[in-house]
Amino acid sequence: MDVKFPTLLCLTLLFSTILNPALSELCNPEDKKVLLQIKKAFNDPYVLTSWKPETDCCDWYCVTCDSTTNRINSLTIFSGQVSGQIPTQVGDLPYLETLEFHKQPNLTGPIQPSIAKLKRLKELRLSWTNISGSVPDFLSQLKNLTFLDLSFSNLTGSIPSSLSQLPNLNALHLDRNKLTGHIPKSFGEFHGSVPELYLSHNQLSGNIPTSLAKLDFNRIDFSRNKLEGDASMIFGLNKTTQIVDLSRNLLEFNLSNVEFSKSLTSLDLNHNKITGGIPVGLTQVDLQFLNVSYNRLCGQIPVGGKLQSFDSSTYFHNRCFCGAPLPSCK
Repeated sequence: MDVKFPTLLCLTLLFSTILNPALSELCNPEDKKVLLQIKKAFNDPYVLTSWKPETDCCDWYCVTCDSTTNRINSLTIFSGQVSGQIPTQVGDLPYLETLEFHKQPNLTGPIQPSIAKLKRLKELRLSWTNISGSVPDFLSQLKNLTFLDLSFSNLTGSIPSSLSQLPNLNALHLDRNKLTGHIPKSFGEFHGSVPELYLSHNQLSGNIPTSLAKLDFNRIDFSRNKLEGDASMIFGLNKTTQIVDLSRNLLEFNLSNVEFSKSLTSLDLNHNKITGGIPVGLTQVDLQFLNVSYNRLCGQIPVGGKLQSFDSSTYFHNRCFCGAPLPSCK
């Protein structure tokens, strides 16, 4: 009798599990309820077909569960299509660390305010969408964010200065929107990590804040805006900056006096109003890419380093450049 009892117990549990799958389900019931509300808010799109009440939500497409807590920690929709606004219910997944809506042209409306409740969020990517409205100030409350990508959308208004309060941010993508106003002075005062800054293809104007001189950015892309004045504060001998793109702005400063760090691999300054000449220090930099065309530069191109390895398109349409790869100086 004692031998048979454990066998009987196992069989009972096995049949109970088959008859009632909820007993073996890993998914948290609250998370499942929220996800089904999100599916309904999106009008049951094909991409969320696997989201069925009778199945374990940890097995659903577009979501993942934490291996320890079994709570939903990732919601990523980057293939298939969803339509409408971001549902308010996304803010009711308290263990979410990654939230991504990518390449969703039918995703509209503002950035959902309930996202501010997601205190564990590390990655927020709302890119290649038709989201509109402003970049919300409440994003600065998400102190665990390491990656913020709001690129390729229809966002308008100014950049909130409070984003500099994100202490763990490694990359900020606000490129290819319709943002206006100045680059915040606070971007020279990031608390903690110094993020890569991608602000290109907007309508930003005014001067680049001098406060940026205080920080060591790995990558900066401010191209295709309406920025004016000086940009020399971005550079410096002791910085470890690798990639800088300031092309197609209205920048106007003397390049001759700028000191470049040896870490620089890519420098694009084309289509500005930059004067002076190329500093000899650039011969000491192992550049993989250089473009200073369409400026107001003059003088002989220094000989050495990588400067002669680029073709004439790197230097043309300036005031009075000469020397290889351009015609020799007279």
